[in-house]
Amino acid sequence: MRWNWMYGALLAIAAIASPSSAQISVYVGTAPPAVVYEEPGPPPSAGFVWIEGYWAPAGHGYRWVRGRWERPPFEGAYWTHPHYDHYREGWQLHEGHWDREEHDNGHWRDHDHGRKHGDHDDHEHEHHD
Repeated sequence: MRWNWMYGALLAIAAIASPSSAQISVYVGTAPPAVVYEEPGPPPSAGFVWIEGYWAPAGHGYRWVRGRWERPPFEGAYWTHPHYDHYREGWQLHEGHWDREEHDNGHWRDHDHGRKHGDHDDHEHEHHD
């Protein structure tokens, strides 16, 4: 009986600690403000990539998250910038992340979205329901 309790407690801790255990969708009723241009300055060393700032949800509004220099986490990595989509519930942020491209029948393809290299859009996407 004691082992069952300890096993259950460990599973509960693992579920809470796991970043992929649950994702919460946050919607904001108003569109995000215009992107703020930041002068990145020189990179700290070779191989760093400038990650542009973005507006993050904060309560019923937004807060600016400053841009930063980062070293790609693996060979061939590229940054997919965060963006907002508009749904019936409001504006939802899709987090930025590192991704990789794969070569497929003579075309470079975005691993997550199936888009060809260079098809990334710097503007918000709007979905109509």
